[in-house]
Amino acid sequence: MRLEDKVCVITGAAGGIGSASVAVFEREGARVVGVDVLEHGQGTLSLQADVTDEEAVRSMYARAREELGRIDVLFNNAGIGPPEDASVLDTSLEVWERVQATNLRSVFLCCKHGIPHLLDSGAGAVINTASFVALMGAATSQISYTATKGGVLALSRELGVEFAKRGVRVNALCPGPVDTPLLREMFAKDPEQAARRMVHVPMGRFGRAEEIAHAALFLASDEASFVNATAFVVDGGISGAYTTPI
Repeated sequence: MRLEDKVCVITGAAGGIGSASVAVFEREGARVVGVDVLEHGQGTLSLQADVTDEEAVRSMYARAREELGRIDVLFNNAGIGPPEDASVLDTSLEVWERVQATNLRSVFLCCKHGIPHLLDSGAGAVINTASFVALMGAATSQISYTATKGGVLALSRELGVEFAKRGVRVNALCPGPVDTPLLREMFAKDPEQAARRMVHVPMGRFGRAEEIAHAALFLASDEASFVNATAFVVDGGISGAYTTPI
């Protein structure tokens, strides 16, 4: 019961990591507000909202506060990685801006309008989903995705420093490739890219959504009370590897 009586708002709740996190957080005693742009049934309170829209973000936190009384944890997890986001030479401006809005602007808006609720509660934790690609480069490029995750990492570090003395911790969660429907679809379309990526994974497999959810659980809990303004990497060793086992 590491999140007993805490109110946690999770965006991207209908996706692989989001859905797994809702289940893990609830099992640990949290009342979860599940938010997604799609209709879904995730959480104690299920909300449909476009987190790229400022008024929608403001309203979802107001609704969560009104119905559940307080907010203790923000898990800003919504994001996309469309196949059209590729090399800088091939990615259109429209795709660049769409990924930027979903992956980076949404995190800014959720922090801007969510952190005041944590301050009202006297303390809280923010987990922003970045990626291991915020820390290293890839020749199999997703240029806008990578840029957004670097932005999420820098934003999280700065907010963690800014709000530390006011009781709010902010960390960037940096997963490696995770076996979700989105990743499976991308790799099914391009087996060559899948093979190029898999060879760099020391453990020989992609992560599971539940493994990332447990990392988020730790960051949300009081067990992580001295973990702040950091990149919390959960990538199976990819970012530490020069060569991998045959």
